[in-house]
Amino acid sequence: MIKQQLTEKLEEIIGKYAKEKGIENFVFSVEEPPKNIAADFAVNAAMLIAKKIKANPRNIAAEIIDLILSGMGDIINKADIAGAGFINLHLKDEVLFDELKKIVSEKDKYGSKASNNKEKIMVEFVSANPTGPLHIGHGRGAAIGDSLARILKHLGYNTTKEYYLNDVGNQMLVLAESARVRYLQLMGDEVPFPADHYQGDYIKDIAKRLVDEGRNIDEIDFKKEAVKDILATIEIDLKDFAVEFDNWFSEGAIALDQDKNGKTEVDKACEYLVSKGDAYVKDDALWLASTKFGDDKDRVLKRSDGRYTYLASDVAYHKNKFERGFTKLVNLWGADHHGYVARINACVQMLGFPKEALKVVLYQLVSLVRNGQPVAMSTRTGEFITLKEVVDEVGKDACRFFFLLRAPDSQLEFDLELAKKQSSENPVFYVQYVNARCNSIFRESKSRTDITKNADFSLLNTKEERALIKQLTAFCDTLSLCEKTMSPHHFTSYLIELADIYHKFYEKCRVLSDDSALTSARLKLIEAVCVIIKNGLGLLGVSTPEKM
Repeated sequence: MIKQQLTEKLEEIIGKYAKEKGIENFVFSVEEPPKNIAADFAVNAAMLIAKKIKANPRNIAAEIIDLILSGMGDIINKADIAGAGFINLHLKDEVLFDELKKIVSEKDKYGSKASNNKEKIMVEFVSANPTGPLHIGHGRGAAIGDSLARILKHLGYNTTKEYYLNDVGNQMLVLAESARVRYLQLMGDEVPFPADHYQGDYIKDIAKRLVDEGRNIDEIDFKKEAVKDILATIEIDLKDFAVEFDNWFSEGAIALDQDKNGKTEVDKACEYLVSKGDAYVKDDALWLASTKFGDDKDRVLKRSDGRYTYLASDVAYHKNKFERGFTKLVNLWGADHHGYVARINACVQMLGFPKEALKVVLYQLVSLVRNGQPVAMSTRTGEFITLKEVVDEVGKDACRFFFLLRAPDSQLEFDLELAKKQSSENPVFYVQYVNARCNSIFRESKSRTDITKNADFSLLNTKEERALIKQLTAFCDTLSLCEKTMSPHHFTSYLIELADIYHKFYEKCRVLSDDSALTSARLKLIEAVCVIIKNGLGLLGVSTPEKM
């Protein structure tokens, strides 16, 4: 939280200075300087102001430094000018030590904000059609969505995880027919299996269960039976992946279930849009006037033959979410849905909510690599690589961590062999090993010294110790960055960097020594490391073993 608080104070001081120079709404950056610069933060404000008013940036920097030192003396130890006018800031050690104390006292509550609880957020993710097992693309969406929800909950938001079950439509008819044909084949009928139907062995397993149960074809609802079996498999695979949903929402509840007047929620949502002038009839079809809110063309809600489109169900579903009291909706979709974003944004605004009430996170699919060679994956042929197969091979922890190594909109290459390595080459092992190494030190310390409650942090004065403390205190800033970008991948980067810094500390600074005061301070420091590693990996759904 130090960077965020520092930035807010700088914005106040420098913003006022810029305004006096005739610059309104001045924006600048506060960043960490390159590793070879001995400073905590660097500010580019002086150069930007100088360019606007045609002044010497170093002169501007000197004036800003005077204001910073007089207004932030409780935080800043010193400030100096670098290069063409960068302002380098050095924090007071006490600021870092105070944050360190918060970490060890607040533990798993560190970074949480009770004030956020008034906002009710729904994170809807995976939502794969129940037509087969989850593949690795679904797995990436599951890792991103679940980790993002964990982060939002940690930040204090009232967060719900929901799976939208697409159990209505043509793909369900194809699924039912696929199961029916396999059932007939098992019963001895020589009926051909359509090439465009679901080919996987899981369809045969559904049919075999029905045959083994002695079910008569006339009494079987093949759609219901297929969905039941596939959904059970999906739930198990997700649970093994450390993903559990708060709610499973059936499309049938809004598209098929009728009220006492014979109307579905889809009917009522479309009627609502018509009443507001946001939907209209043309050529016997019902159209959404989505161009009013930035879409490139209007979209069909109801075809001329009376059948609703998927968009109509989505309008009703989002209306239902808001009616349940959610104030912020986060949807995770595969990148192939990018063209759908504008029309859903339009729908949200037509329902009377601000565009900001919906955030759509698009994620790219995953390419698997083994021994440097790509692993092929298809879909309906039944030859795809399932999430379960990857989890069984590399483990849940490695699978989740690797899925989160890149931003959602970045291509991800998943190296199966690397994910299985028990070495520092494997990033999840590298991070987990920090926790194991710290706990090993604690086990050894019990026979030598105790952690005192009043550890003297001022003894932690090497550059390695300071770097470690500073990285620990960046935990809350990483939380804020994940919230701002709606992406948990910043935590994998943060934890890998923390592991780098810790291992350098471990090599240079002996924790257990004859100096009891220094030993006590360093033990308290690695206690903070354990807190942050456990919190960080926990937000990613990854375990923290104490022995490796």
